[in-house]
Amino acid sequence: MRRTLEVRDTRARLAAECCQPVAAPDVTPEQAGTLSSLFRALGDPHRVRIVNILANSDEPICVCDFIPALGLSQPTVSFHLKKLLSVGLVQREQRGTWAYYSLNRSALGRLAGVFELEGGKP
Repeated sequence: MRRTLEVRDTRARLAAECCQPVAAPDVTPEQAGTLSSLFRALGDPHRVRIVNILANSDEPICVCDFIPALGLSQPTVSFHLKKLLSVGLVQREQRGTWAYYSLNRSALGRLAGVFELEGGKP
């Protein structure tokens, strides 16, 4: 049985739907908070590697497959995946007792747009 879990946290939902370019005039405190949550989630090398592994996979990846790839224990891998899930960068699908993760490619694409300098000073 496959079951996809939706992001219920408001900040995570906003993160997945973001992002205001950092060079845009008048970034609100809420927008700045959402961006900082995303940057914090990517501020760990293991999480960057998880995103890299998912970006290079055509299929969702079982949490058990990250363990040897990262050289981390299962609880530590789950901790990092939970951080990425909470900001909407990954999606989680439950298959029996195992969780499978995939990259939220549209959220990552929107995140890439935050570095556009359009509207900012040269």
